[in-house]
Amino acid sequence: MIKTMENIREYLELMKEKDIKQLLAEIPLSELIELWDSLNEEEELKIFTSLTTEQKVDLITSLTLSKQEALITSLTGEHLKILLAEMDPDDLTDFIQSVSPEVREAVWNVLGEEAKRETQFLLRFDEDDAAGLMTPRYLALRSSLTVAQALTWVRKSAASIETIYYIYILDQLQRLMGVVSLRDILAADNEEFIENIMVKNVTSVFDDTDQEEAAVILETYDFLALPVVDHYHRLLGIITFDDIIDVIREEQTEDIYKMGAMGGSTDPYLESSIFALVKKRIPWLIILLMAATITTNVIAHYQAVLQTAVVLAFFIPIVTGTGGNSGTQSATLMIRGLATGEIRFRDLGRILSKEILVGTTIGLTLGLLTIGRSMFFPPYISLNEATAVGLAMTFVVIVATLVGTIAPIIIERLGKDPAVMAGPLMATIIDVSGLTIYFETAKLLLKIN
Repeated sequence: MIKTMENIREYLELMKEKDIKQLLAEIPLSELIELWDSLNEEEELKIFTSLTTEQKVDLITSLTLSKQEALITSLTGEHLKILLAEMDPDDLTDFIQSVSPEVREAVWNVLGEEAKRETQFLLRFDEDDAAGLMTPRYLALRSSLTVAQALTWVRKSAASIETIYYIYILDQLQRLMGVVSLRDILAADNEEFIENIMVKNVTSVFDDTDQEEAAVILETYDFLALPVVDHYHRLLGIITFDDIIDVIREEQTEDIYKMGAMGGSTDPYLESSIFALVKKRIPWLIILLMAATITTNVIAHYQAVLQTAVVLAFFIPIVTGTGGNSGTQSATLMIRGLATGEIRFRDLGRILSKEILVGTTIGLTLGLLTIGRSMFFPPYISLNEATAVGLAMTFVVIVATLVGTIAPIIIERLGKDPAVMAGPLMATIIDVSGLTIYFETAKLLLKIN
């Protein structure tokens, strides 16, 4: 029996349309997406038209923009209309915002009136704000209804609603007054009033709340959906957990780029042009190149020390590299804690006291290992020289740990993104301070003027 996409592709020309549809109905979405890039245009179209409407929607919202546009332009007006009618309003709006003007016009011309109204409503909001994630389709009731009346309304409306886990209670001005879960409604007596079983203190976000903040709230409280209100507390829509997952992934990608000293968009690598990749990488590299010249100035300043004890030059990469690694470890922990809300500026004192002990312990351990390595492995150096290198290593690790701890917290306090401090820029700062500590320690212990 043919079970996989690879097998379906192999026998595609020999199979009848009904057989293709039957087999594709059993194929997981993940397998469709994984092998989609390996299909040619003819295979893509034949397989896509054989999918169910639900599969088509799930697939097209998971593909890259260029693949989405290619599929949309290949569909006839009626097939395109059916597909767009099944897309969630927030996904449809994101798609319309992203595609080329030509594709956008083609899509708009076949949209139904209700879909146009929903899209125009969502386009009012900034795509980076909470409202940019929400769907305007939700279940809402009046508190004066009984449970039996509420269930009747839920059954009637469920087909057109994206999620029915929560039912929101509104007053006559559309202000959010409470929320009740479907489970609570099903567990209550039919004659009970909604007002008596609803939760009145509803956690919500404003339409202009940052998406990342909305993601933290949804993740913290384990909600399946989060209501979005305007500043008059009128309900505008809800953010569902699946859309928040996309935000978390995008934010993680952005943070990784920043930690690697890269800016620009988070477009998929294979979809990015050579120019886009260069543009993303080179600005920070130029800045870091300029910053690295400070390191050469530090070495030049201590030229006399190196001339007296040339062997010290051999251990510069070890000391600066270990210091950079220590600082990056601390910075990564701090940035993660700041992102999840675990760490606040008010915790700085407690964090410093802990990191001083951690840095000292690690520094002493690495310092002793450095002394042993320096004396018993090439290039062999004297006990005094090994002690100078080992002690410098200890101090550098302690300082690097503290820099990696303090910098992200201070930067975040100033309203900037701390992620940029955890990559090469952090290493450059620690290189400069580490070299200074290294040479000053050597001067002191080796009595070099």
